[in-house]
Amino acid sequence: MGIDPLQHYSQTASQGAAVVIRSYSTSFGLACRLLGSVERQDIENIYALVRIADEVVDGAAAAAGLNPEQVRLQLDSLERETEQALLAGYSTNMVVHAFAASARRTGIDASLTRPFFASMRTDVSTADHSADTLAEYIYGSAEVVGLMCLKVFQAMDDAPCADEEVLSRAARSLGAAFQKVNFLRDLGDDSADLGRHYFPGVDPAALTEAHKHALLEEIRADLAAAKDGMQFLAPAARRAVSLAHELFLALVERIEHIPAANLVDQRVRVPGYQKAYIAAKVMASRYPKTNMDDGARPTESRGTVQKPAQNATRGRTS
Repeated sequence: MGIDPLQHYSQTASQGAAVVIRSYSTSFGLACRLLGSVERQDIENIYALVRIADEVVDGAAAAAGLNPEQVRLQLDSLERETEQALLAGYSTNMVVHAFAASARRTGIDASLTRPFFASMRTDVSTADHSADTLAEYIYGSAEVVGLMCLKVFQAMDDAPCADEEVLSRAARSLGAAFQKVNFLRDLGDDSADLGRHYFPGVDPAALTEAHKHALLEEIRADLAAAKDGMQFLAPAARRAVSLAHELFLALVERIEHIPAANLVDQRVRVPGYQKAYIAAKVMASRYPKTNMDDGARPTESRGTVQKPAQNATRGRTS
């Protein structure tokens, strides 16, 4: 019997998506390794699509000679391809195809992709944000990505039932924290190279210690809120999310010790040896074990998550 052509195409598409995360993010790539093969592939497929859209607005398209209007058209085209693939289960764009395969399997739909692409379009035309536009931007660019990943984790065979509101709030908080950390890490590039000022009323060239610490407090609060939902994830997902959480907490601690004025000129990173230490610590801590691993289940509410059947149709990154 010959190989199924769609299966072969889908496998190849996912292999290509995996290359994207290895090239662009050691932190998320490391966390993904702690997942099972199916969930790892799904997260890689999601990451590949959002990274490509992010690169369209962060310089790759401009470096190819595209003007802002042409960049916007590229985003529009990518969004159309994505929505068509969500419906059809196929795309000639392999990254879009891989994303659609994971989305259809786990229940991701246009209610999450549309806010994401809306935020990406904002990067083409908006230089300065107000508090309201920034909140909307962070929701679309990062929080919905957290919600997409949550869909993957809820589809796991050993995912416990839990309150939807708790899980969604935690996923959104983690995405928001990641985005705000990246705002601080990319302060110089965003302002000098791309002309963007994400933090309302804050001049990146004149960032003060007070501004920096206020922003770090917001991020710490988001990271703390994110931990509330970890106990309601399947063990492997909890382990992977915990690792990503701890890696970004390490970034926060490094930023805290760097003078605010220096953040414009350097991008803070966690060195490889520290990432390895954090990964080993997460593994040794049983990632972390909760009473749910012994068979207990959280109290269900009207918002209880129901895992989709396996055959159901269904950041900024670092």
